[in-house]
Amino acid sequence: MTTPPEGFLFDVAAPPTPVERLLLLADQYVQHNDMLDRLLRAHPPSTSNAHAASAQRLASATRTALKAVTDERLFRSPDLSDAVVRLEQLAFLSSASADQQLPVARTLTALAPEAAMGCANTLAYEIRRRRGTAAGDGPEHTLTAAHHTALWEIACGNVVVTSSLGRQNVHYRDERVLLGTLRALEAKGLAERVPESAPAAY
Repeated sequence: MTTPPEGFLFDVAAPPTPVERLLLLADQYVQHNDMLDRLLRAHPPSTSNAHAASAQRLASATRTALKAVTDERLFRSPDLSDAVVRLEQLAFLSSASADQQLPVARTLTALAPEAAMGCANTLAYEIRRRRGTAAGDGPEHTLTAAHHTALWEIACGNVVVTSSLGRQNVHYRDERVLLGTLRALEAKGLAERVPESAPAAY
């Protein structure tokens, strides 16, 4: 009988918390929507169902996140109940989008990142409230309001950085995000840029 190397059993990463699952889910939806945008803007526009497998993975990931939320067994407040319903809707819409043509599929998941982030925010608040932990508990919370705003906008897929004539420009949709704020988040390891992940004419 062979035995595993010393320490082998202890290198397994802990599974993500329900809040982390929701944050990761928001990121998956952003990447999915960006892929759909690139397919829609291709010349000629793609008519394939290349998005179907991604949509089904999103539906599965959403159901997994929903189970993680319900497994927390928190007393249902109206906000938490709304978050659970919203996740059920996301799972349904993601699954339905797999069978649709690209323009409709993009519409069905358009608001999913913001919805997943809203659910994560609600769940985090409820966990802190029920378990009596303060928002500032934990390792080094040195983020400013601008950092929090930028992280929210990034997680919702609302921030794109472009380069023109050697100069970088930040494009944002709702809240203003400065290049210096993005660089500070990158330095902390809280954000990273993925080249060519969004359509060129954002």
